Amino acid sequence: MQWRMKNMPLFIIATLLFGLKTYVVYRFMFDLSIENPMQEFILLFNPIASAYLIFAISVWMKPKNQMKYLRWTTLIGSLVLFLNLIFYRNFTDFITIPVLFQGNNAADLTGSFLTLLHIEDIFIFADVALVWYLSRQKFDLTVKLPKRGKIAATAVTFLLLAGNVVLAEIERPMLFVRAFDREYLVKNIGIYNYHLYDATMQTKTKAQRVFADGSEISEIETYLKETSPDQTNKDSELYGIAEDKNVIFVSVESFQNFLFDSEINGTETTPFLNDLKQSNNTITFENFYHQTAQGKTSDSEFIVENSLYPLGRGSVYFTHAGNEYNALPEILNEEGYETSVFHANNASFWNRDVMYDNVGYDQFYDEKSYEVTPENSFGWGLEDKAFFEQSIKYLQSQEKPFYSKFITLTHHFPFELPEEKANIDKYDSNSKTLNSYFQTARYTDEALEQFFQQLKDAGIYEDSIIVLMGDHYGISDFHNKAMGQFLGKEVDPYVQTQLQRVPFMIHIPGYEGGGVQDKVVGQIDVKPTLLHLLGIEENGDLTFGDNMFAEKNKDFVALRDGSFITKDYLYSNETCYDRSSGEPLPEENAQACQPIKEKVSKEMNYSDNIIYGDLFRFYDFDHSEK
Repeated sequence: MQWRMKNMPLFIIATLLFGLKTYVVYRFMFDLSIENPMQEFILLFNPIASAYLIFAISVWMKPKNQMKYLRWTTLIGSLVLFLNLIFYRNFTDFITIPVLFQGNNAADLTGSFLTLLHIEDIFIFADVALVWYLSRQKFDLTVKLPKRGKIAATAVTFLLLAGNVVLAEIERPMLFVRAFDREYLVKNIGIYNYHLYDATMQTKTKAQRVFADGSEISEIETYLKETSPDQTNKDSELYGIAEDKNVIFVSVESFQNFLFDSEINGTETTPFLNDLKQSNNTITFENFYHQTAQGKTSDSEFIVENSLYPLGRGSVYFTHAGNEYNALPEILNEEGYETSVFHANNASFWNRDVMYDNVGYDQFYDEKSYEVTPENSFGWGLEDKAFFEQSIKYLQSQEKPFYSKFITLTHHFPFELPEEKANIDKYDSNSKTLNSYFQTARYTDEALEQFFQQLKDAGIYEDSIIVLMGDHYGISDFHNKAMGQFLGKEVDPYVQTQLQRVPFMIHIPGYEGGGVQDKVVGQIDVKPTLLHLLGIEENGDLTFGDNMFAEKNKDFVALRDGSFITKDYLYSNETCYDRSSGEPLPEENAQACQPIKEKVSKEMNYSDNIIYGDLFRFYDFDHSEK
C-alpha cells in the first residue's frame, strides 16, 4: 500500500478520497432519495468528476505549489460540503448565493447551529487530514508532466463533466430548466457544480433589472386581470365588516396544522387554539398553505404584504429590499391607518429595518423596545408571554385605527423551552426536534390566550379584528421518519405537501358567522382578503392572490418547489394525486394536473420577473378608485 501511495500522484489520491467521501455524505448524511440504479451511479460519478475538476488544476503548478494547493482546496471543499449539510438539516435545502448575503443573520443562528451538529460530521474532514499528512511526507507525490501531458490530464476533466451532464439529462430531462428543484440539481451534477450553476444564475438575475424596460408589465397586467376575478365582491356579508377597526396580525412562528387537536400523553397541545377554531367569532381556513422558500419568515411577510411569490433563491427582503412595491402597509397608510411591527429580535435580522421602511411601516418595535432579561428569555430571545405583555402599552399609544403585525419567537427551531415552563410532555421519537416541538407550541398557545385577555383588559379587543397565521413549517422532511410515527402513516410526497398547511384564523369580535372553511387558499391570498374585510378597493393593484371570500377564486395554490394544490388534485414530486384520497391518479388520468402545472410555471415566472426587473417602478398604481 505504501509503495502504491508513493507512486500515485497526490491529486489522484485526493480526487478519489474526496469523491468517495462526498458520495457517502450525499447518500447517508443528506439521505438523498434514490429511485433507480442510474441515479445511484450518477450520485457516485458526479462527486468524483467534480473533485477531478478541482484537483487536476494542480498539474499546471510548480511542484512546490502543488501540495499547498491540494491541502487548501481539500479543506475548503470539505467546508462547503459541511455547511451545506448543516443548512440542509434545518431547511431541507441547499445554500444559494443570495443566502450567503444574509450572513448578518448568522449571529442569531448560533443556538440552532449547535443543535444541528452530529458527531459523525467528523468524517467529512477525514480525507483532509490524510491529504495534509501525505503532502508533508518525504516521498514525492507531485506531478511533473510535459505540456502535452498537462493538456491530456485537463482534457479528462471535460470528458468527465460532459459525461456527467449527458447522464444527468438522460436521467432528468430539462434539468437546468427546473432550477427551483435544487435537490435534483445536486443529485445529478453534484453540490460543487450546483454552486457554479447558482453563481451563473445570480449573474443573470442581477442583469435583469439593468435591462428591464417595463414592456413586460403590461403583459403581466393583462394576465392578472384575465385570471383574477373581481376581488371587491361588495355583496359579500364580510365586505367592510372590519372597516375602521384595528387589525392585529399575529405571525405564529413555525406552527403547522397537525398541532390542532393533537395530544401528548393525554394532554392537548393547543387547547386555546382548538377552542378558538370552533368559536362563532372565528373564521378558520383548514386548507391554508404557507408558500415560503429560502426566506422562511421573511418570505411569509413578503407574500402577505405584496401578494407576490417569494423567490426560489434567497430572501426578497435581502436581495430586493430597494424595489418599488405596492405593499399592504403603504395602502393602509393612505387610508389613515397607523402601521407597526412588533418583533423582539434585532432590527437588522432578515434586513427588516430596511424593508419595513420601504413597504410603508410607520414603526418597528424591535428588541430595543423590550426589557429582555435572563429570566424572561430563552431560545431565540424574549419569551412570547413577556413579548405580548410588554407590547400592550405600545398598542394603547397608537392612533386608531392601526394595523399591527406581531412576530412570535418562542416556537422557533430548535424549540428550546426551560423544563419549569413546560406544561406538556415531550414526544418520544428519534427526532429531538419533533420531541420538543409540542412543548414550545403549547407555550405559545398559552401566550396567545393571555394576549387575547390582555387586549380585552386594555379596551382594544372589541374594536379590533385579530388574524393568526402560521408563517412556515417547523418540521422539515428531514424528520419524516419521526413524523410518520406521530401521524401513524408513511410521509410520502402527498403527505409532505399536506403538512405545509398552517393556521389561518380571522377572529372578529361580535361576528356570529364563523366556522371552519375548506376552501384551498394560501398566504398569497391574505392581502386581497384583508383589504376586502376593511372595505378598501384596490382596483389598480397587481396581485397573484385572490380574496378568499370571493365567489370565484383561482383554481390552485402554488408552492415554490413547483407543487400545487387544487380543489380536486395535489401535485408533488412529479406525481398527480387525488386530493381527497391521497392516491396517485391512474396513468390514463395523470395528465389532469398538466394544465395547472403550466399555469403555476407562468405565474412563478411573472412574479420573478416583477421582482428581478423591479417592474413596479414602471407601473402607475391608481389609488384613486376607492
